[in-house]
Amino acid sequence: MIQFNQLGIGSQHPCYIICEIGQAHDGSVGLAHSMIDSAADAGVNAVKFQTHLASEESTYDDLFRVRFSYVDKTRYDYWKRIEFTESEWLGLANHARDRGLEFISSPFSLAAINMLQRIGTRLWKIGSGELLNITLLEHLLNTNRPVIASTGLHSWEEISSFVDSAKTHSCEYALLQCTSSYPTSLEQVGINLLAEINKKYGCLTGLSDHSGVLAPSLFAIANGASILEVHCTYDRKMFGPDSSSSLTFLELEQLVRLRNDFYVLQTSIVDKDSSALKRLHTKQLFDRSLSPRTDLKAGHTMRPDDFSSRKPGGGIPVALLNLYVGKMLKHDVSSKRLFKNEDFLL
Repeated sequence: MIQFNQLGIGSQHPCYIICEIGQAHDGSVGLAHSMIDSAADAGVNAVKFQTHLASEESTYDDLFRVRFSYVDKTRYDYWKRIEFTESEWLGLANHARDRGLEFISSPFSLAAINMLQRIGTRLWKIGSGELLNITLLEHLLNTNRPVIASTGLHSWEEISSFVDSAKTHSCEYALLQCTSSYPTSLEQVGINLLAEINKKYGCLTGLSDHSGVLAPSLFAIANGASILEVHCTYDRKMFGPDSSSSLTFLELEQLVRLRNDFYVLQTSIVDKDSSALKRLHTKQLFDRSLSPRTDLKAGHTMRPDDFSSRKPGGGIPVALLNLYVGKMLKHDVSSKRLFKNEDFLL
């Protein structure tokens, strides 16, 4: 059985970033391949598509979530137009693997699950719309592959129902906070729910973001997200239902770079005493030592106001001033240098 840790997902790894290409290819296999390359160049862990087979999942009664299309009369027509063949899916999967990416595609029918199994999919992602689809869920949980599930449409009771099913099948699962609004306003993102999900279910948690901006992803990583899923496109003006809620690939590259920086910050343990010891030379440059406030003559008996504290450190420490009050100078001392022990009759 494949496990999350084998796939580089979990507390021992940097936040796992999934580039959700989804339907952004608009049925173009060539565009889908180019987006795989762009995702790989950005440095993500995985690319994710959506495997829609119109005749298996839809009807002419299927309504558009967003009326965006000028060419598709119904949502069924849209799913049909953007379908790929199994050989095309295999080509996309192999391309992703050749670029070092995990290939993921959310299935929306039993036929899609079976096909994705045949092309070697190792990890499932369930959209929140399928979380209570018992027929699909049973089939998927029986495949012995880990499941990442979005929770955007569901109550705690419904999420718990999915969790119970996953546990019954001994299936490893992760839950993503998600808000099914496109684009999602910052007020609706719900970063607070990552901690609540983890507390309730003790599983890996993350964010499936539809905001179209970087802030929620970065804040989620800083708040311990193990998985991050973001829609991506070349331009938010591109045709399709998810363009306005997507990051550009340039923003994705920035997100990955900051994720890597966050991981270094989170995992680099600094010992304060050891750190101070390594920087003694620098500390000496900033420290202060006792020095004469003015030029002083030999035989002068030192008073408190004869002393000043000046850089650098390494001379007589300022904290020892009282030991030198009342001492007599052996020779003339310039105010342009630090005091030395040999300046005094001790």
